[in-house]
Parts: sequence; structure tokens; C-alpha cells
Amino acid sequence: MGFVSFAGRVLFASVFLLSAYQEFNEFGTDGGPAAKALKPKFNLFTKRLATTLGVVVPHIDISHVVAGTVALKGIGGLLFIFSSSLGAYLLVLYLAFITPIVYDFYNYDVEKAEFGQLFIKFTQNLALFGSLLFYLGMKNSIPKRQPKKKATKSKTN
Repeated sequence: MGFVSFAGRVLFASVFLLSAYQEFNEFGTDGGPAAKALKPKFNLFTKRLATTLGVVVPHIDISHVVAGTVALKGIGGLLFIFSSSLGAYLLVLYLAFITPIVYDFYNYDVEKAEFGQLFIKFTQNLALFGSLLFYLGMKNSIPKRQPKKKATKSKTN
């Protein structure tokens, strides 16, 4: 069962690791294509957040956001392979941050083709998010092995 569990973690983490590797290679000086695709959605998200909550969102350079997501995916994926809860938490943080920004189906009309595509991707990320939460719940519910107490030998006189 140990190998099957390891293989499952490798396959699951490969989604994040391959994506991080691709974004890292294309990063360049300005964040690469990921920054170009993320910038309008991130700006729209921060404007909506500011109008909804009435809080001014500070300016964040989009290349720093992309670098942060690459780091979360890369480090989180590697740690997750080795059954680390910290890796799962990093991936949960990444998904919780990026999913509502990138897959903003709520900004489109239901009849538009973009709505369906974004909604499907959004629900796929929710499934990944849920599976990570399931993993963390299962990992934390398994009791740790308690060291066996050595029986004290009675002294014979």
C-alpha cells in the first residue's frame, strides 16, 4: 500500500509541478505569459474586492504574484510527494488564492462560451482543493504510533 500511496501523490503533485516548471521557464523579466494572462483578471478581482469590501487593495506587481504562485506550486508539490502536510497546506493556499481570480466565471453571462469553460475549470480546481482537504483530514485523523512501553521486570531477591 505504501508504493500505491506514493505513486498517487506523485501523480497528483505532477499537475502542480509541471505547471510550476513551465511558468518558471517562461518567467523572463516581466513574469512571462502567465503574468500577461493574469494581470487583467487580477486587476478586475482587486477592483471588485475594493468596491465590495470598501478596502483599498495595495498595488502588487503581477510578476511577484506569478513568482509566488510558482513557488507555492513547486515547493508544495515536492513536499506533498513526500507526504508532508506542509506541502498540502501550500497547495491549498495556492488553490484558495488563484482559483477565484483566474477562473472568474461570475464575470460572464451564462449564455457566453467563456462562462462554461471557466466554470468547468473552476469546479476542477474545487475538486483538487477538496481532495487536498480530504488528504489533510485523513492524515490528521490517523493516530500516531505510540512507542511500546517496556514492561518493568520485577526484582527477585
